[in-house]
Amino acid sequence: MASVYMHCLSHSPLVGYVDPEQSVLDEVNGVIQQARQRIEAFDPELIILFSPDHYNGFFYDIMPSFCIGMAAHAIGDFGTLAGPLNVPKALAEECATYVLSKGVDAAVSYTMQVDHGFAQPLEFLIGDLDSIPVIPVFVNGVAKPLPSFQRARLLGEAIGEFAANLNKRVLILASGGLSHQPPVPELATANAHMADRLKGSGRELPDNERHARTQRVVDAAVDFVQDQTTLHPLNPEWDQSFMTDLANGDIQKLDAMNNQDLSDIAGKSTHEVKTWVAAFAAMSAFGPYQTEGRYYREIPEWIAGFGSISATAAKH
Repeated sequence: MASVYMHCLSHSPLVGYVDPEQSVLDEVNGVIQQARQRIEAFDPELIILFSPDHYNGFFYDIMPSFCIGMAAHAIGDFGTLAGPLNVPKALAEECATYVLSKGVDAAVSYTMQVDHGFAQPLEFLIGDLDSIPVIPVFVNGVAKPLPSFQRARLLGEAIGEFAANLNKRVLILASGGLSHQPPVPELATANAHMADRLKGSGRELPDNERHARTQRVVDAAVDFVQDQTTLHPLNPEWDQSFMTDLANGDIQKLDAMNNQDLSDIAGKSTHEVKTWVAAFAAMSAFGPYQTEGRYYREIPEWIAGFGSISATAAKH
């Protein structure tokens, strides 16, 4: 008998670099710890992790909308855990085959490189990268042209259907969002050197460039705390409405939102919330659900509308 638990969690590379006041940090850490305890009690046998990338593993040499990893390793950016993920190759291959059979075009990778978007939720919610088998699923959240909410939903539904037939305890995780727009380079406005990095040479950044990239984000966060007009403002009203729609099962409602509107309303990196849409859609494939542990706070220090929410099968 398959069983399922789901958790969606914002990530931020700025954790430990530019932190909010201790009371807020304690609050967030408490929320994460409670989620971790619920996950431990569920005792998952398999994790399906939906996450974006930030030009660390996926580049414009070939930029898929979605990619399922048959193997993956984390690069350890921003002080996050580095090393291989425990990807069950044969199962991941079956998952990719099933998704394609359902009409969702997902790429596959046997050498997936992932960053803090994948590593941070595993570290915070599980404690490591490799103790539990995980199928990593990349959802493009920054590199135009971007997939739509509808495609992310259909991806999630297909993966959820696959997982529901496995006869395993499946933990569905989503990483990213909510409203935010940190300084992420764009191909349309990049200089020649940066454009070359975005087209693939950024896979193996020299240490000095990696450090400069980290410092650029840290500096932007420090400025944003002082003056929230320096970046696109956070949008807690939209964030809360989005979380409510997902909690209520109104996943298809988001199909109508186009990508430019989302960027205008909540910031260009808010497209990471499509990982949440995919996760809730996957959860819905197991049947009715109910949410628990909902949390939200604006955290300018992390350039993030920071959210956390779990879901479990609805009690009949």
